Amino acid sequence: MTAESPAESSAGSPSAVAAQIAAGYAFTGPALDLGAVIQGTTAYPESQVRIPLAVLNRHGLVAGATGTGKTKTLQLIAEQLSAQGVPVFLADIKGDVSGISAPGEPGERVTARAAEVGQEWRALGCPSEFYALGGQGVGIPVRATVTSFGPLLLAKVLDLNETQEASLGLVFHYADRQGWELDDLKDLVGVITFLTSPEGKAELKTVGGLSAATAGVILRSLTLLDNEGAGAFFGLPELDTADLLRKAPDGRGIVSVLELPSVQDRPRLFSTFLMWLLADLYQELPEVGDLDRPKLVFFFDEAHLLFTGASKSFLEAITQTVRLIRSKGIGIFFVTQTPRDVPGEVLAQLGNRVQHALRAFTPDDAKALKATVSTFPKSSYDLTEVLTQLGTGEAVVTVLSEKGAPTPVAATRLRAPQSLMGPVEETALRAAVDASPLTARYRDAVDRESAYEKLAARDAAAAPAPAPEAPAPAPARESAPEAEMEPGRDEGGLLGSLLHSPALKSFARSAGTQLGREITRSLFGTSKRRR
Repeated sequence: MTAESPAESSAGSPSAVAAQIAAGYAFTGPALDLGAVIQGTTAYPESQVRIPLAVLNRHGLVAGATGTGKTKTLQLIAEQLSAQGVPVFLADIKGDVSGISAPGEPGERVTARAAEVGQEWRALGCPSEFYALGGQGVGIPVRATVTSFGPLLLAKVLDLNETQEASLGLVFHYADRQGWELDDLKDLVGVITFLTSPEGKAELKTVGGLSAATAGVILRSLTLLDNEGAGAFFGLPELDTADLLRKAPDGRGIVSVLELPSVQDRPRLFSTFLMWLLADLYQELPEVGDLDRPKLVFFFDEAHLLFTGASKSFLEAITQTVRLIRSKGIGIFFVTQTPRDVPGEVLAQLGNRVQHALRAFTPDDAKALKATVSTFPKSSYDLTEVLTQLGTGEAVVTVLSEKGAPTPVAATRLRAPQSLMGPVEETALRAAVDASPLTARYRDAVDRESAYEKLAARDAAAAPAPAPEAPAPAPARESAPEAEMEPGRDEGGLLGSLLHSPALKSFARSAGTQLGREITRSLFGTSKRRR
């Protein structure tokens, strides 16, 4: 950082301003060490900037332009949380966070940074688990059922408008009332097609209406999602989010790393999946109030992807989840480029801030800079100048104190992570996954009897004998699917062929006999687990 400090520094000791700032971070309880206060271009290792462990469930924001060190800040915070016995969840968007599992590499830059900020650096990796959405990657496959995912989150993935979102909600509501578990996409397609059939429309009148045009949009969106390979994410076995709360035998919190490079071209899917994890945690965990340390800290990288194009109901659900989940002992850190990427209602819930440098090359950049400055408490810094002159690995910090009051704004030179700053080799990654006790539980997909299979079974059992006037003999009827199904598979895969399946015609005959309790849903429409 090259900007002039708010007050003149005394050579060899902290300036009066630095000493005052440091006093605001002198906590009595356990805390995470971020770095040292900087004045001008000098770091003062006596003036440490920290975050109390007890306030990390008050959520936070890590922001800054590309290349300013946000990922290293996540790594720094996550490895200290793990050391304090707090499990961590990290979304690895770019594929460079896996190094948290391996000891770091010493070097001149690391040694120099440690000396500048008063850090006793030593190479140390964290106990880690690696996951991949639907098995699209090296990690342990992560899946969720369509029933569990719910209509609100699925509508976000499908990019539906509010009318279409409401119609999808009717479909889920009807399936819930019938007790039908929707495991994968073909189950959902079957129910939608039935409800828009002549037999199903009578059933749908009990919960509302679904137009053929809206159903067609939803069906096409589901088919497209399946053809893109995202259908592999929906199914069984479903991830038990309790597995994210585990600790290693030595008491350190396990860092769960979700690999996302293979699904970077489907940002709505992975960003909405992260929200499903939070919704499931909120629903499953008991109320605990304020603890001396959180039960889990969740880093939501590329947070702008979650909010872009979100419906009003979706944003309201996010806001309420963020507001309430802290009472379950969960802390959330949103990671993005500017605070403007996060809606004001959500931003107001984030008590801890680590703001890396911003650029002001365009008029829009200047507006973003001005808006960012306005979100900080008053300080003696000229933040408009400081935020544009911070170096890589430096940030402006303000957190909540142990009493819940904001700490003084502190320009900070951050510590170096002790784990590897970069990805581990794929061989090491595969070895870690193979050795995980979770691999055997989640590796193989399970296709149990669900709505689609029941449709096919009922159709086979109830199929009437061919009428005398039938134009085609039985052998021709049996061989027809081979000639007709191939084009369907090419055009729409399994879902495309399902839309024309005669099994759907028999669904009405069994709908009245399906018994099952209605599934209770949460803020996001996610279903409660039946454990």
